Amino acid sequence: MMSAFQRFGTLSERQFNRLVLTLMSLGFLALIAAGTAAGWLMLRNQDHTRWLVHTYQVEQQINLFRLDLERTETARRGLLIEPTARFRQVFDQGTRALGPDIDRLATLTSDNSAQYADIAELRRRVAEMAGVARASVALIDQGRRADALERFSLDGSVERVRAIRSLTERMLERERALLLERDRQQRDSVHTFFVALGILAVLLVLVGISSLVAIRRYTTALSESRGELKTLNESLEDLVEERTSDLKRANDEIQRFAYIVSHDLRSPLVNVLGFTAELDAALKPLDALISRADEAAPGLIDDQSRIAVREDVPEAIGFIRSSTQKMDRLINAILKLSREGRRTITPEPLDMTQLAHGVADGLHHRIAELGAEIHVAAELPAIVSDRLAIEQIMSNLVENAVKYLQPGRPGRIEIRGHRIGLRAIFEVQDNGRGIDPKDHARIFDLFRRSGVQDQPGEGIGLAHVRALAYRLGGTIDCASALGEGATFRLSLPLRYSEEQKVTS
Repeated sequence: MMSAFQRFGTLSERQFNRLVLTLMSLGFLALIAAGTAAGWLMLRNQDHTRWLVHTYQVEQQINLFRLDLERTETARRGLLIEPTARFRQVFDQGTRALGPDIDRLATLTSDNSAQYADIAELRRRVAEMAGVARASVALIDQGRRADALERFSLDGSVERVRAIRSLTERMLERERALLLERDRQQRDSVHTFFVALGILAVLLVLVGISSLVAIRRYTTALSESRGELKTLNESLEDLVEERTSDLKRANDEIQRFAYIVSHDLRSPLVNVLGFTAELDAALKPLDALISRADEAAPGLIDDQSRIAVREDVPEAIGFIRSSTQKMDRLINAILKLSREGRRTITPEPLDMTQLAHGVADGLHHRIAELGAEIHVAAELPAIVSDRLAIEQIMSNLVENAVKYLQPGRPGRIEIRGHRIGLRAIFEVQDNGRGIDPKDHARIFDLFRRSGVQDQPGEGIGLAHVRALAYRLGGTIDCASALGEGATFRLSLPLRYSEEQKVTS
């Protein structure tokens, strides 16, 4: 009888390909079905695990309630023996905790209808015990210790505590029984899951055998294509270098274009500012002419003309002046970013602790005026990078922290850092007004700001910081919430390399 592989050899190319395709299709379909079943079983297992954890939480809450109960009763007896503030504090804490303990227990056992009656009975018994306990403690507070002892011996507190213990033990037993049932269900699910994994393994073996047979048939074609692939790989490095060079030239062109456009925009802007000043100066004789006309011939000038000269036109000139001044500031910002993009990075060893202290000293008077304080960690990781860029980054971050402190709250700014592998992490943290989480990403965009705009600025500081961090091979992000301050996290390489210089 011919073997399976011998029969494979007698098949035509077309038949063989069709057979392999059919086997692989069936294998993959079975694999998808088995994977789907395994995924469903995994979800069931997760659900069982969640219920197991839930049962443990119920047991933990019952034990916590019993602990508070024991503390309360022990503190009460301690007060009967020796009335001290410590016993009274423990008693008050225990009695206050019993109600919330039962509420949490009721919430946790809401899935088990058998526990409803026990919870209700537990509330009643705890309320009775707490009332009796408070009555005896009240006698102690009044200095009637003997009456308190007599009440304790007659009020049945011991029996009440025992009844509560018995009730909680019954609840524990019910939860343990439920735990055993859920544990059994979990074991069944795990068993079924491993059976499905076994089926999946068998299917994978079958698919693997089919794949190996097909691969063997096409080994010759792969060997022929290997030479072509080797040639392609040899030329790939040259292609990547060429694309990198093109990208660098395009980036340089964009920077030059931004510089030229922003520089050329200033000429017409200066003209607008000049003509605005001339219009403003021309209004003064017009206003004087209207005043003389009103004196010489009242009623000659109508109210509309008077309002236009004295109110509407000055207001329009003010709008034009403020808009052109803002545009001038934005153009200056673009020019600054363009010049910074063309500046050569000069790495050098930096003592970051000393640099951070220098930034803090530069803002000393401003911080003192605000009644704030700034703390620099005792030792920040040293790096090799561009001094000017690092100083600009740290100054921008600290100035922003000072600018957006929360009014009415003593300001505190911290600068700290640590190493992670081959990178240094620096953090500037403040307790200021904070940043809405939805604005964490866009505050690094050019001309974008967040929150109430009650501070001067055009929204270029953080954009400049991010651009500098990228040029140095680093990243920057923000963690903050409104009213809780902000933490800016700067990640930089310990040593700025030539590869980063080419990339930047």
